[in-house]
Amino acid sequence: EIVLERDTILDEEAIEMVSEMDVKSVFIQKEDVGGDYAIIYNTLNKDTSNSELEAVQHIYRQLRGADAPDNETARGIIDKLFFSDKRYDLGEVGRYKINRKLNLNYPIEQKTLTKEDIIEIIKYLVRLTNGKAEIDDIDHLSNRRVRTVGEQLYAQFGVGLARMARTIRERMNVRDNEVFTPVDLINARTLSSVINSFFGTSQLSQFLDQTNPLSEITHKRRISALGPGGLSRERAGFEVRDVHYSHYGRLCTIETPEGPNIGLISTLCVHAKINEMGFIETPYRKVDNGKVEMKKLTFLSAEEEDIAKIAQASAPLTEKGEFAEDKVSSRQTGDFPILDKTEVEFMDVAPNQIVGLSASLIPFLEHDDANRALMGSNMQRQAVPLIRPQQPIVGTGLEAKAARDSRVQILAEGDGVIEYVDGKEIHIRYDRTEADRLVSFEDDLRVYNMTKFIKTNQETCINHKPAVKKGQRMKKGDFLTEGYAVQNGEVALGRNLQVAFMPWKGYNFEDAIVINEKVVREDLFTSVHISEYELEVRDTKLGEEELTPDIPNVSEEATKDLDENGIIRMGAAIKEGDILIGKITPKGESDPTPEEKLLRAIFGDKAGDAKDASLKAPNGVEGVVIGKKLFQRAKKDKNAKIREKASLEKLEKVHEKNTTDLKDLLLSKLQTLLKDKPSLGVANNFGEMQIGKGAKFNAKNLATLDYQNINPLGWTGDSSIDDPINTLLHNYNIKYNEELGRYKREKFNISIGDELPAGVLKLAKVYIAVKRKLKVGDKMAGRHGNKGIV
Repeated sequence: EIVLERDTILDEEAIEMVSEMDVKSVFIQKEDVGGDYAIIYNTLNKDTSNSELEAVQHIYRQLRGADAPDNETARGIIDKLFFSDKRYDLGEVGRYKINRKLNLNYPIEQKTLTKEDIIEIIKYLVRLTNGKAEIDDIDHLSNRRVRTVGEQLYAQFGVGLARMARTIRERMNVRDNEVFTPVDLINARTLSSVINSFFGTSQLSQFLDQTNPLSEITHKRRISALGPGGLSRERAGFEVRDVHYSHYGRLCTIETPEGPNIGLISTLCVHAKINEMGFIETPYRKVDNGKVEMKKLTFLSAEEEDIAKIAQASAPLTEKGEFAEDKVSSRQTGDFPILDKTEVEFMDVAPNQIVGLSASLIPFLEHDDANRALMGSNMQRQAVPLIRPQQPIVGTGLEAKAARDSRVQILAEGDGVIEYVDGKEIHIRYDRTEADRLVSFEDDLRVYNMTKFIKTNQETCINHKPAVKKGQRMKKGDFLTEGYAVQNGEVALGRNLQVAFMPWKGYNFEDAIVINEKVVREDLFTSVHISEYELEVRDTKLGEEELTPDIPNVSEEATKDLDENGIIRMGAAIKEGDILIGKITPKGESDPTPEEKLLRAIFGDKAGDAKDASLKAPNGVEGVVIGKKLFQRAKKDKNAKIREKASLEKLEKVHEKNTTDLKDLLLSKLQTLLKDKPSLGVANNFGEMQIGKGAKFNAKNLATLDYQNINPLGWTGDSSIDDPINTLLHNYNIKYNEELGRYKREKFNISIGDELPAGVLKLAKVYIAVKRKLKVGDKMAGRHGNKGIV
């Protein structure tokens, strides 16, 4: 018998009823409005559904805007939304962050949500509303990750493959049970067009800044908050751009542009690296009870570092590697406590760990104001490579590392002796053991061709000069060349000048600079710039245009340097207005009179029906022609087809001979390594066995293997044989791919000719080197942000 319903409020009457009856205990719910879980109580009060079924039907109605056809569908919608791996993917990063945030320990492979996740999330939200948990700091680097190029490409690939799958489905629907091959269904162009558009039009796909080696390496280490999926300049507030304590050792606090992009575009710090999750890590030395671990580095992400107590790199140490003083100045979260040496957990690896590469090249950076240091590090990237670079007298020691890692110079690949040097090539004979020779396809004598006067994207000039002499002994990693703002293996962006601070008749007012005539006369600041000029030959309505040195109404003097194609000769000195490429265009005219027709029939075409469309040197250009190129489509007449067939046959034979010779060499090397050894089983990359376990290696079974698709590991189980085999096959594949690439390129050139835009028959290019001296109006700068105009 029910006396009182559940949820009845106990008033005096109800209490009397209960006390009269023989009831031992009554469950009372105390209504605690201000309690921790009041939010859940209030939610349940508002919620109209009283069972799980009603709840899922309500959710279905909210999401789909209609009633569920049956209970299964209603239940299925939540399952599909969060718990089905076909429809939902947290990704590794998502799972890692949820585990860290909610103290769960699901494996990284668990990429869907679990019921426990949802319970923990609700608990956390309840704690948040009650002020017992902290809201995440959106600018902390543990909440921001780097999307690397590979990851963005991977996403583009996904888009391309989805499009391709759609076209395949459509084609399969159109063709009923006909016989068709995969080639008829798959259109690879859908995939390649997506990838090309990513490289061609993405906001983050940029033209490499090649002004000097430093600008190149810095551009490759840049990190941007703009672009697809990022912020926009207009909406980014002050907090996003500001320096945050978690940037320490990860993002350079100094190197960022001035202007609208300030703080949105940053550079990686010197020792920082990006882990597989996309979080930036920085190295520290572990400290155990005041003793610093010197051998091993520990990389920490911003989240792992957040609670750590970290000592400065400049903290004095004893010879044993312990802190010299009992109290150590440290860093913890955003604070700088002074701790006992036993409390410290980590120590910085280097004082320049907090800045990027450009700022690390500024000597005495600690004495510079931050704003000026910012200008200094940005202006080093604008330095033009000089004809005669000079390494700085006062450097920071990172100049050599910057020169090496920019990879613009040629380095020795091993120990050896220089046998021959001239302005174009260096021959070096490497010391190699028999074991080295066995796994290599290269000769002991290597010939390096130097890069001479190559135009960069910014029209500066890469020109290598030898930095070695004949007979000189080289170690692995030594610089063989210099030039392009590198001298003696160090980055040399400018010159060491003597500078005076004094007024000079008002000419150096504020940031103006007065320079000595000697600086210009001795070419201290002279640089070479290479410009490229091009001219297209098109097919017009009135006939084809033509490249020719024979231009109407132009003196012989003006065309004396043009070759038979109308392109100026190499080495010609030019000034403004000179003809670089001679071209004539057919010109439309009114119908000729009968008299003109007669004259034309007798004396042939008159010269006046073509107009001069030549390319002339623009204003202010004075230099020397250092290169020319002519691209044209392969024209197909009868003889051309016969010639093409003969060339292709010859190319095919050469390619076949080269690949056969290469494989024979590989087989002889493998036989030397594997003389009658028993096999542990050799499989290809698809897991199919090629040589069974226990079979002896011999010339016959080695010759049957496909070395492009072979697994190079664990052939014999003896590492002294397996390791050389792995290296040998790696080197073979490099050499094979080089040969294959050469063959494909030459085949393309013979059969198709040069790739030109539609409607263009020929394309002529001329390269001109211009020597620029320092002149009035040029900007000069030091490394500390001290800049001025000459």
